[in-house]
Amino acid sequence: MARYFQFAEEGTNYRREIIGGVTTFLAMAYIMFVNPTILSAAGMDKGALFTATALASIVGCLLMAFIARYPVAIAPSMGLNAFFAYSVVLGMGVPWQTALVGVLLSGVIFVLITALKLREMILDAIPQDLKMASACGIGLFIAFIGFKDSGIVVANKATLVTLGDMTSAGTLLTVFGVFISIIFMLRRVPGAIFFGMIATSCLGLVCGAIDQPTAVVSSIPSVAPLFGVAVTRLFDDPGSVFTLNMLVVVLTFLFVEFFDTDGTLMAVATKAGLIENNRMKRAGPALLADSSSIVAASVIGTSPTTSFIESTAGVASGARTGFAALVTALMFVFALFFSPLLQVVTPNVTAPALIIVGVLMVSALDEIQWKKLEIAVPAFLMMATMPLTYSIANGIALGLVMYPVTMTVQGRARELHPILYALFVVFVLYFAFLT
Repeated sequence: MARYFQFAEEGTNYRREIIGGVTTFLAMAYIMFVNPTILSAAGMDKGALFTATALASIVGCLLMAFIARYPVAIAPSMGLNAFFAYSVVLGMGVPWQTALVGVLLSGVIFVLITALKLREMILDAIPQDLKMASACGIGLFIAFIGFKDSGIVVANKATLVTLGDMTSAGTLLTVFGVFISIIFMLRRVPGAIFFGMIATSCLGLVCGAIDQPTAVVSSIPSVAPLFGVAVTRLFDDPGSVFTLNMLVVVLTFLFVEFFDTDGTLMAVATKAGLIENNRMKRAGPALLADSSSIVAASVIGTSPTTSFIESTAGVASGARTGFAALVTALMFVFALFFSPLLQVVTPNVTAPALIIVGVLMVSALDEIQWKKLEIAVPAFLMMATMPLTYSIANGIALGLVMYPVTMTVQGRARELHPILYALFVVFVLYFAFLT
């Protein structure tokens, strides 16, 4: 095992890899509870989602461990799960079964693009400013969901939204969760968000704001309500899949998958010393493992997976090889038996995680060229319309429609890649016929 994972070459050992793998799991374990909470809003079975989340994470981590030998963990993406539930299913009215087909198709396309080595070309076509604006907009959208789920922000007929009842038990629980999680993060506690959720749940149980769980450990919930649904729907009802509406869904999945994954892999590889001549070692296998995990996730029955930036916590603890990802996968296997805790992890407990993840994603704001109006306008529209229209797709579409316009008016049309013109046409049709 040590020879396969090249412990000697990477200057590591079993102890460092195990500690790194466990640290990564603790840093991202919140996804086990947050993902089912978000996707259940789309009408999917919450118990089955708990199992699907763990299984997709296990498969993704194993792919990364044995194909790429990277210390990178994979799990359902924060942002894409929100897009799946709130934009595609609730916003566009697409049944969740059909939305899973969108995940499958985006995954298959992602694998083909990666295998044909077209990924870099497409990445270069999209300007860095819009990539950062997309990340910021998704962060704001996720945070807005957290504020809404917690009751901090509520509907108002006069002003659309307003401040909720800050004295209610549930809202106070969320406020506590945000504060305790931030304290853990400032004190650099590994797994700060996860331990913040534990502390919030414990306070809720003590104060009576959360009902006592019927058990702590139980048998693994069946994934049958979700497993294979994407494949079945694709062949049983292709008419509901191959539409302009679904084209926008698939393109949005691809757009976010591209930039989320590549940025994360580069960040982790840099921290782990896996960069040579400004390029990632074994970049091809790493990208293939990541894109293949999306196909697996769709078949299992959950939203797209991605490489988690929390893997840097494991790298900081000593992880250097895929053995750490293997350890993280084993931790997810162990976590499968704790599904009764879903009863304890209420929306008020998961809301702090959404708000804090939003904060972390919005940190990309300083990488946008705000002083250049031809860039600032589409970037702002992309970022602002995601939470304001409750749709990641709307934000991405508006930004990619406006960018060619402002660049052309500014006399910079020659800088635009042909792919941007194709996306311009697609998203103009999206606004004309689907919104």
